[in-house]
Amino acid sequence: MWRFLTAPFRGVWRLIDGLRRVLANVLLLLLVTAIALAWWLSRGPDIADGSVLFLAPEGRLVEAATPPAPADLLQGGRGVGEVVLDDVLVAIRRAATDSRIRGLVIETDRLGPAPITKLAAIRDEIVTFKASGKPVVARARRYNQAQYYLATAADRIVLAPDGYVLMQGLARYGTYYKRALDQLGVKVQVFRAGKYKSFVEPYTRSDMSPEDRAVTRELLDTVWSQLRSDVSAARKIALAVVDDYVIDYRRLMAAAGGDTAQMAKAQGLVDDLMDDNAWAHFQHTELGLDPAQIAAARVDVDGYLAATQGWTPDEGEAIAVLTAQGAIVDGDGPPGTVGGDPTVAMLHALRDDPRVRAVVVRIDSPGGSAFASEQIRLAMQSLRDAGKPVVASMSSVAASGGYWIATGADEIWAAPMTLTGSIGVFGLFPDVSAPLQRLGLDVDGVATAPLASALDPRRPLSDDASAALQMGVDHTYDRFLQRVADARNISVDAADAVAQGRVWMGREAKARGLVDQLGGLDQAVAAAARLAGLSSYHRVEASMPLPLRLQLLQQLVPELSPASGAVGGQWLAQLRRDALEMLSWNDPDHLYAHCQCAPLAP
Repeated sequence: MWRFLTAPFRGVWRLIDGLRRVLANVLLLLLVTAIALAWWLSRGPDIADGSVLFLAPEGRLVEAATPPAPADLLQGGRGVGEVVLDDVLVAIRRAATDSRIRGLVIETDRLGPAPITKLAAIRDEIVTFKASGKPVVARARRYNQAQYYLATAADRIVLAPDGYVLMQGLARYGTYYKRALDQLGVKVQVFRAGKYKSFVEPYTRSDMSPEDRAVTRELLDTVWSQLRSDVSAARKIALAVVDDYVIDYRRLMAAAGGDTAQMAKAQGLVDDLMDDNAWAHFQHTELGLDPAQIAAARVDVDGYLAATQGWTPDEGEAIAVLTAQGAIVDGDGPPGTVGGDPTVAMLHALRDDPRVRAVVVRIDSPGGSAFASEQIRLAMQSLRDAGKPVVASMSSVAASGGYWIATGADEIWAAPMTLTGSIGVFGLFPDVSAPLQRLGLDVDGVATAPLASALDPRRPLSDDASAALQMGVDHTYDRFLQRVADARNISVDAADAVAQGRVWMGREAKARGLVDQLGGLDQAVAAAARLAGLSSYHRVEASMPLPLRLQLLQQLVPELSPASGAVGGQWLAQLRRDALEMLSWNDPDHLYAHCQCAPLAP
């Protein structure tokens, strides 16, 4: 009887167990398929003879890509549109000696914000590429000033017939809040060391100070002079023609009947006006790209780097390049900033790695926390104490805290138009007691000591607290000057003479002893090799590690398109959603919330 009753249950159990095995096998098959598909799509493309490298950057030029948020990965994207400068330079450099590449096309329509230092680095690499005898053509439907500056490196510039070249000069206008704050009754108390430290002026003035106006005028004139000279030389037109185009644009537009494209061509800024059909014909006749096989012969930067990844030499000793990009903050910091703790940890790891013989710190930062800057400087000093040379390489900006970091290096290198210096310190304290009183809100209470509530913005800042904050700022400034004096082997008075919060261009900073040499990252790496006594070396990137769960997310969710029609698109999209649920939901490591209340910022 018992055996008769249990027989149906055994049958049901075998059915359930069979279904479990089938589902497990299906899931395993899906996982293996996903891995194989990700590997297949990640392979570098085959480069055919007669291919053309298309440089079509999408987004802003950066030194290092900002880590994507988990949601960006699950949507198949990378987050903020960014183009890593070194990727572009390496691709152009390799293509110059690659017999399969017959030319270079620059397409700038999607190029975002780009500092002139980074654009100049690309232009210099393109000039070297042109020495190989391969043609370079630039094409866009329209050019803004940064895009056009890059395009002028080409042999030939093409513009759409309904496009324009927007050359407008340089300007810097700020918004000043003092009158509005006065009307609201908000008092912003400023503590500053350095008469040129203008960051605080919007809260204390209704216009630009004479000191800030003079420095800004000098900086803008220097950059504009370089830009217009480069355009004039590249296009083989007189400086007066460039000036007329920028200044007398109304007359020139009238002469062209309002046709901005014809205006640009008449002034010699572009060579040809082509619509999309004419551009396609040009690619066929002039660049030799068969319309039927144009996709195969058109090689983008990412694909070309993947196809030539074996070209990077790995012989000799290693020189590590660590990029410090963004504002300098205490602790870990959110993505896109220079967190003091992870940067120090990475520098210590490089110090203890026997494979690394020297380190280049690539700085692209306007400054930030004095405490974090000093932490990083000390970590760089520990590398030097361990016998490993350290070179600071300045990108577009290495000012204030960025320069503080640089004082920890054996040598400092900058681009001619790097913004650096700004050796000064400031602090801000908002007092909102008057608006609260006007609203009928009273603040009262008790404290065990005067400092217990001294930094409460609901109450006026006491004279003692104000004096203490100013003394703290002055002390930090004195420490900053001492760091500069020690690093540059000059007196404190000499350091103060070039400090005071003043910003210098790289060329001027070198003339004043704040920078050792002018050059880019490659030259800085070569300098590190020289200091380490290396005749053979290779460069490695010391990237900040991502949080563990984000690493797992990247491994589980490869960048495959979930769009309709893609192989496995629907289940892959679901896999992304499941991965987000498992790995990122309510994960404090990915909230990236950061609150910094430090009163001092160099």
